[in-house]
Amino acid sequence: MSTQRIVILGGGPAGYEAALVAAELGADVTIVTDEGLGGNSVLWDCVPSKALIVAAEAMGWMHLAEGMGVHLPEGKPVDRTVVDFPKVADNVLQLGANQSRDIESKIAATGVTLVRGRGRISGYHEVTATDEHGDEHVLPADYVLVATGSTARVLPFFEPDGERVLVGQQVYGLPEVPEHLVVVGSGATGAEFAHAFRRFGAEVTLVSSRDLILPTEDPDAAQVIEDVFERRGMKILRNARAVSCERRDDEVVVGLKDGSEVVGSHVLFTVGQVPSSADIGLEKVGALVNDWGGVEVDTVGRTECRWVYAAGDVTGRVMLASVAAMQGRTAMWHALGQAVQPIRWGAVASTIFTDPEVATVGLSSDDAAAAGIPVETARLDFRGNPRAKMTNAVDGFVKVHAQVGSGTVLGGVVVSMRASDLIQPLATAVQNRLTVAQLAQTITVYPSMAGSVAECARMLMARLDAPR
Repeated sequence: MSTQRIVILGGGPAGYEAALVAAELGADVTIVTDEGLGGNSVLWDCVPSKALIVAAEAMGWMHLAEGMGVHLPEGKPVDRTVVDFPKVADNVLQLGANQSRDIESKIAATGVTLVRGRGRISGYHEVTATDEHGDEHVLPADYVLVATGSTARVLPFFEPDGERVLVGQQVYGLPEVPEHLVVVGSGATGAEFAHAFRRFGAEVTLVSSRDLILPTEDPDAAQVIEDVFERRGMKILRNARAVSCERRDDEVVVGLKDGSEVVGSHVLFTVGQVPSSADIGLEKVGALVNDWGGVEVDTVGRTECRWVYAAGDVTGRVMLASVAAMQGRTAMWHALGQAVQPIRWGAVASTIFTDPEVATVGLSSDDAAAAGIPVETARLDFRGNPRAKMTNAVDGFVKVHAQVGSGTVLGGVVVSMRASDLIQPLATAVQNRLTVAQLAQTITVYPSMAGSVAECARMLMARLDAPR
């Protein structure tokens, strides 16, 4: 049997993880990408933005230190003027660049060919790559994986300039912490940046088009984050929709639908991502693209053209690096004849890296009710957890949903410091259909935040066992 030839368009999590799988299975693999491996996720988004949040946490600890008996030198206040933002930004971007180089070394060790440039499907089982020098290379392909990611959504009424009107990846070029940052969009990205810059000492106004920020999250979790944000001095404008943006000298003015205006020194628009599916030849082979720009795929990542697969943000599904990576692996396993389990979308864990973090997995109680599944829910706040008290991290809770009768864990929410780690036992339970009894009877470290996950499961186990 001849060696299978795989061409991957894009080197983000979907692309490079797919390449690793295909190479391990003996395929001849080529990645075509016009940026460093890891893509937007590693270079500009997930890695740098979370590193920025870690730097912001350092400011948080400086504020907390005095109350914990660790005294700071008298004199200069802990505000935005103590932050060397260019150094912060350089550090986080270098972290992303280093991670990209590590990925590239790993890819090179497997024998994968890397073409720097842009690729498009140019014919039957064929990709044409235009390299960084303008030269074209025709690459025969038994299978093509489209993993071209997404770009920041830009609305007609604003034009990012990288100075005062910004989208996410442009914040790293700021010469200093903004005096007053207006953040338009209160989803995960907007909340994360708003949190970070408030921690850095900027005045922050968060413009939310809904009556509660984080509209796709558990309402109790969103309420906790709102309360924390406002306690820290952030201004939240609810049910406010931005309709215009104008620069006036050293200010920006954001017009709202109700006729009012918000004036700040800078504005950051975080209004979603758009799949990067245009101009890559999908129409040549009959692969379908929906109205939003997402490439239509089946449960294993195949398009309507059976030798073309797609994975990651370009499919317009759940835009998470972890999901993109698994989509890429799944596509290659399937293309190369391996047994594969389609992704269980109801078992995907996600985190919003505010402080506290918000992590979720599985079904919500409303999801379960809509599906006709009887569910019981328990919630345990962290204010009684000794580890939470030590770190002044008492805002938040654990919430677990289980099916009445079987006790199977259907979903959960964790709002806390390091919720991204604490969600893992709940994610494992959901993925493997464990019961609350199995979760509750697992010994946890004391003192630990994880102890509250097991304790919440014990509460739920008692409710499920109680006479009805």
